[in-house]
Amino acid sequence: MNCKVEKTKNANEVELEITIEAEKFENAIKKVYFQNAKYFNIPGFRKGKAPQNIVEKYYGKEIFYEDAFNELVPDEYEEALKVNNIDAVSRPKIDIVTMEKGQDLVFKATVQTKPEVELGKYKGIEIEKIEYNVKDEDIEKELQDMQDKNSRLVTVDDRAAEDGDTANINFEGFVDGEAFEGGKAENHDLVLGSHSFIEGFEEQVVGMKIDEEKEIKVKFPKEYFSKNLAGKDATFKVKLNGLKKKELPALDDEFAKDVSEFDTLKELKASIKERLEKQNKEREKYEKQDAVIKAVVDTMKVDIPSGMIEMETENMMQDMEQRMSYQGLKVEQYLKMIDKSEEEFKKDYEPQAIASIKSRLALEAVIKAEKIEASEEEIKAKIEEMAKNYGKKPEELQDNENLKNYIKQGIESEKAIDFLVENSKTKKEGSKKA
Repeated sequence: MNCKVEKTKNANEVELEITIEAEKFENAIKKVYFQNAKYFNIPGFRKGKAPQNIVEKYYGKEIFYEDAFNELVPDEYEEALKVNNIDAVSRPKIDIVTMEKGQDLVFKATVQTKPEVELGKYKGIEIEKIEYNVKDEDIEKELQDMQDKNSRLVTVDDRAAEDGDTANINFEGFVDGEAFEGGKAENHDLVLGSHSFIEGFEEQVVGMKIDEEKEIKVKFPKEYFSKNLAGKDATFKVKLNGLKKKELPALDDEFAKDVSEFDTLKELKASIKERLEKQNKEREKYEKQDAVIKAVVDTMKVDIPSGMIEMETENMMQDMEQRMSYQGLKVEQYLKMIDKSEEEFKKDYEPQAIASIKSRLALEAVIKAEKIEASEEEIKAKIEEMAKNYGKKPEELQDNENLKNYIKQGIESEKAIDFLVENSKTKKEGSKKA
């Protein structure tokens, strides 16, 4: 392989002219012929048994060119990037110069490269004071949540429905006098005050008595996911079948024994306070890190290539798609629910993608400026930790160069963040408290 590299007239963009020997191209053609021979049905030959020259004569000599190109070029392109120390941040635009049997394969690949970063101030950055203190009401809220989780529902039959009750109802909804799909249910449990139904519905159930029937009038939100109902007035025929109320356990030593390993409520409260203080310290730590990185980003200069933003956006979309798949939801379904095209949704992601790229580039620039490195011992320790977490032996991961590079970058980024925080200052005026 031979490669010539030239800068284009665009910033952060290069053009590679890559020449691959004719013999390699011929071997790639043979390989794809053997991979696809079984699909060819040519008169005079059993299916899949026609020789390569016969297939080419019957379908045209170019029949295998595209597959041979796709078989050969990705590895050759990656090798060209590596040999020429090109840090590509976009997909290449490919233009074929020569693709002919018996001749060298020549193509051009135009690709955007990682931009240079001009760091501004990154030492002695001033940030607001970030401090979160545990208050008595924080502890009380935790206890109330524990109470709620350990509550029980008891039947109520001597009063009307109240906010907080679980109402068992039958209902059927009508728009313009016509029942609509999905608007009917029987023996449905609804927690009044949970705001799980259309605004105004639950408030009108409050005050109803058991076996009472009532017409409830509401208006669907303008942004309702079902477009044929969005913004329309609706009437629901509702019957209250029964009521239950939540009965909370008393907050005392017995409660502490039931829900924790502690014997007294005082000990439980102390434990809650300790846990919340630890959470606050972690919150302070990450917010300080975010603050110093943002400060570095705000003072640095960088021209981010469009392809870099596009790839970051697509990666974010893929992450979201994977998270949705865990919930049994497809992106197409979600986009339909929010009435957006994939391109519109990608556009919404762009600011987040740009912020992520800038943060990453800022840290890389600090790593370079301060000559921050991950030691072999640190990389080895991380690999051993990862192996343990995944139930593997460290030796199984040691030879994975991509993994080692990923771990190396992670360690160096953590060190860069620590460096920025350690070299930052807290502003004398103004503080952030909770």
